Amino acid sequence: MKAHYTFRDTWSVAATPEAVRDLVVDLERYPRWWPQVVAVASLGPDDARVLCRSVLPYTLDLVLHAVTRELPVLAVEVTGDLAGTVRFRVTPEDGGTRLDFEQEVEIAGLLGLASSVARPVLAWNHDRMMRGCRDGMRAALEAGPAQSSTDDMSA
Repeated sequence: MKAHYTFRDTWSVAATPEAVRDLVVDLERYPRWWPQVVAVASLGPDDARVLCRSVLPYTLDLVLHAVTRELPVLAVEVTGDLAGTVRFRVTPEDGGTRLDFEQEVEIAGLLGLASSVARPVLAWNHDRMMRGCRDGMRAALEAGPAQSSTDDMSA
């Protein structure tokens, strides 16, 4: 059984579109600022394996393939426990950048089956995951590139 999900959200951050792009396309550093991303392994220049865990007691195992890393749209194809696309439309606005997030995915297997009864809980779990992304992104962008260099030295 498969379940289809579409998620959309809009955020504003106090950073340039270029700073947002640089943060979003640097998958290997996600665990430093996005608490729900527990591990990332590079599979090549455009591909990475990502393990995510939000509030519910399961870890999603995903493979991301970069479709575009150029502004104004950052996009990846997702396979693994989810299959579909994730896009950020990045637009300058007064005082920073607006991000329009869109995710369209299908879930198969046991999680897809669970969706028939647990859809509201799974959507709530996704919301918590994306709040972690938004809040972590804002904090990382506030810290700026100097903080990333310091983190690199201490790793």
